Order: sequence, then C-alpha cells, then structure tokens
Amino acid sequence: MKTIKKILLLLLVLFVIAQFFGPEKNQGDLASIQPFLDETNPPENVQIILKESCYDCHSDVTRYPWYNNITPVNYWLAEHVNDGKKHFNFSNWVGNSVKRKDHKMEEFIEMVEEKEMPLESYTLVHQQAKLSDVQIKAVVDWAKQVRIKYSLEPKPE
Repeated sequence: MKTIKKILLLLLVLFVIAQFFGPEKNQGDLASIQPFLDETNPPENVQIILKESCYDCHSDVTRYPWYNNITPVNYWLAEHVNDGKKHFNFSNWVGNSVKRKDHKMEEFIEMVEEKEMPLESYTLVHQQAKLSDVQIKAVVDWAKQVRIKYSLEPKPE
C-alpha cells in the first residue's frame, strides 16, 4: 500500500508542476478577421453565427474557457485550434489566390451541410455554437454566393 501512496503522491506533484506550463495561446484580435468579412460580406446573422460557431478554432481570435487553464487540457485545446486553423483560417484570408479561396469556401459548405462543423466535441460545451437547420441554410446560402463571386473574378493566366 505504501508504494501506491508514493506513486499517487508523485503523480499529484507532477500534475501540480505541470500547471505552471502550457502552450502558447491564440490571442489575435478581431481586426485580423476584417479582411475576410470585407471581401465576403456576410449578412449580420451569418456574422453572428461565424463568431459563435467558427472563430474559436478557425481564426486568430479564440475565447478560451476556464478549463483551458488546466494542463493537459490546454494542450489538447491548443492542438485542436491549430488543426482547425490549418484547414480554414478566417484570419489568414488575404494573400490566398481566388482559386484557393473558392476551394476553401467549397470545403466550408460541405462541412457545414454535412453537419461535420462545428465539431460535436465543441458544441457539447458550447451549446450556442450548435447550428439549427435555419442557421445552416443561411450560412450555406451566403457561402454559395461568395463562390459565385469568386467564379466571376478573372483568373490569372
């Protein structure tokens, strides 16, 4: 029994020490999203949906929950955010080609229509991020209009 107590005490000490370390936070500002909003011109209801359901993982603006202060949860969340930004980043829209932007919007539409985004693991904790059928339709309709706009832009030769 003494061995188990020593192991548990060691694990507790390691857990406490781990709390002093954590990954870098995603601390951008809303200005980083403005070029995307200016270019794609989402209506106000879609802007609200994007803010509540997308920006935390797909932009440089993340609102961290209280449990992000607990190691190792903060590492899991950081990996989640970094992976989300790798696939679609509202803060990194400028500089992408029209072809890439169109492709990203195509993927965006597919993921929202298939209800693969926002992730269920995210909406379990962030109930306000769960999209209704009406919200999905609004977001998809807007994204399809953006794709039409991109299809009309001249392509580089």
